[in-house]
Amino acid sequence: MTAAVDDDLWSAIGDPTRRRMLDLLLAEGDGTATSLSERLPVTRQAVAKHLGVLDRVGLVHATPAGRERRYRVDEAQLARAVAQLSSVGAAWDARLRRIKRIAEAIQRKQDQQ
Repeated sequence: MTAAVDDDLWSAIGDPTRRRMLDLLLAEGDGTATSLSERLPVTRQAVAKHLGVLDRVGLVHATPAGRERRYRVDEAQLARAVAQLSSVGAAWDARLRRIKRIAEAIQRKQDQQ
């Protein structure tokens, strides 16, 4: 895992429209730019661009279906993103516990003075 790949992945997930698209694809199994645009407040062209971003980072994969492409979530890549988020969350929890201990130590010293 390189930082650039992780940054690209989180940049893709960071957009609320793309997160909603992932939710829809997970709920429905798959979808096209047209079917997704009917459920989102953006144009079909905007949906296609968002799908392109998700495809580039490996969160979705497309298969030709007539004149359109059907998109499906890559559950392994999504699981990788969830694992990264859990790891980041655990690291921040540890930092916050350390800050709390330092603040409590400072408070105890001030109370003793």
